[in-house]
Amino acid sequence: MKFNNYKIPYTPSPEFSKRVAYFSMEFAIDQPLKIYSGGLGFLSGSHLRSAYELKQNLIGIGILWKYGYYDQARNKDQSLQVGFMEKNFHFLEDTGIEFQIPMHSSQIWVKVWYLNPEVFNSAPLFLLSTDTPKNDYLSNTITHRLYDGNASTKLAQFILLGIGGAKLLDQIGYLPEVYHLNEAHGISAAFYLLNKFKEKEVVKQHLVFTTHTPEEAGNEKHNIHLVNEMGYFYGLSVPEVKDLIGMDAHDDNFNHSLCALRFARKANGVSKLHGEVSRDMWGKFDNICPIISITNAQNWLFWSDKDLDKYANRKDNILYDNRKKHLKRRTFEIVADQTGKMFDSNILTIVWARRFAGYKRADLLTWDEEKFIELISNKTYPVQIIWAGKPYPLDQPAIDQFNRLVYLSKLYKNVAVLVGYEITLSKRLKQGADIWLNNPRIPREASGTSGMTAAMNGALNFSTNDGWIPEFIKDKVNGFIVPEPDYKNMTTEELDTYDLNQLYKILNEEIIPLYYNNYPKYRNMVYQSMNDVRYQFDSNRMATEYYELMYNGE
Repeated sequence: MKFNNYKIPYTPSPEFSKRVAYFSMEFAIDQPLKIYSGGLGFLSGSHLRSAYELKQNLIGIGILWKYGYYDQARNKDQSLQVGFMEKNFHFLEDTGIEFQIPMHSSQIWVKVWYLNPEVFNSAPLFLLSTDTPKNDYLSNTITHRLYDGNASTKLAQFILLGIGGAKLLDQIGYLPEVYHLNEAHGISAAFYLLNKFKEKEVVKQHLVFTTHTPEEAGNEKHNIHLVNEMGYFYGLSVPEVKDLIGMDAHDDNFNHSLCALRFARKANGVSKLHGEVSRDMWGKFDNICPIISITNAQNWLFWSDKDLDKYANRKDNILYDNRKKHLKRRTFEIVADQTGKMFDSNILTIVWARRFAGYKRADLLTWDEEKFIELISNKTYPVQIIWAGKPYPLDQPAIDQFNRLVYLSKLYKNVAVLVGYEITLSKRLKQGADIWLNNPRIPREASGTSGMTAAMNGALNFSTNDGWIPEFIKDKVNGFIVPEPDYKNMTTEELDTYDLNQLYKILNEEIIPLYYNNYPKYRNMVYQSMNDVRYQFDSNRMATEYYELMYNGE
């Protein structure tokens, strides 16, 4: 395939004809392409799948991670083992494109790979790599590990995505009308575009930004002199950059997201609540762009079990129940293989599975030992609990949390902790869950898309009222919500205690009795949930809204 004057290899739909380049550090498109860590990648992967379905004139720009995120395995005692295994992707095309970008007072070679849309039914994706014999070893390592813990390496990754991605677009002759940054990792592209277009206002007309982090302290910041030394500003001096983006002359803390908000024409949060939180959070800063909301979604065609959905639509109770039990048994084969525990498809199964992070409180149910033991020891109303997810490999508190659950699970035959939480296991767990548990501290969860795909596969969401949940759950109609406390006036300890008590109250008084004593009503709630999630939270809706509200809008 030739990549000169590149055009997407299908005819764009007229309403989606505007050329868009979508920059993201990670893309979770399909299991074999392991260049993702979690929610950001799952979002961008679904976005590219929907862009393909809708025939949008959109291409993805990402990085080819040689060792992926990391390989989650077990030590001898079943605790978490972090491994890095070289990945080989023979389904990617070598474009033959190589070019250089300035970085740290030298020139780094960039090699470009291509994911053809027909491989996974996704929009075209160009992946950048520095792992080439033309570079020295240190430069090769820039694209070894997603979210490398070394500050200089991470900045080099940001430069590669932003400046490298923007330069690639010029190299292939695909001149975007819109550059869409999915999170601020690629904002170095703005400095390349400034060099190209010469005026900041022209850059702003081309740039839009999706923010994912609902607290200011969680956004990436680095010392501006280190950022400058790495070549991030594409030839501008530190004083010029400070003046350009409105930084205080005495402030050396470069905030990537704030820079994006001052360079973009428009930005969006990833749920209605997150949009409100973002406007409140960034409102104290001058000269930021408008922040709207476009709620995240997931690709229904990829994620849903079609037979389960068909039986739910027909309200064919017998076939639905048989299919759901089959899916549960298939999931439980993985549980048995990893842990030696035989789960029962007739028993209510609760699953908590997503990235391990402190605010997500993976082990919240275990914080009251007496209530936890009572829950999992109940013979009249038995439950099974599964945990899974990848902590960031340098986040020791999150790893400790994971390991505590592993050690706890050894004591009970109906509690399991699984490793290898990637797309395939994610699918299986959602198909095997009856209740999808989600209990972040409000308002720390920007969106939380795992519950969407769980609902697509016949699991009821049980959640604190954060992220996308306020837009979806009608309490006791299509899921269960922990009543929202006055969290703004509560300490963290008070909020944790409140949420923990409410979780057990709702489980013991509502969810578990409903499943065992009035299963037809429970199943009708599942049908309602599957119907409600089908269109509103399918990424085709989301991809359409990006064109309508971000790309084509003022």
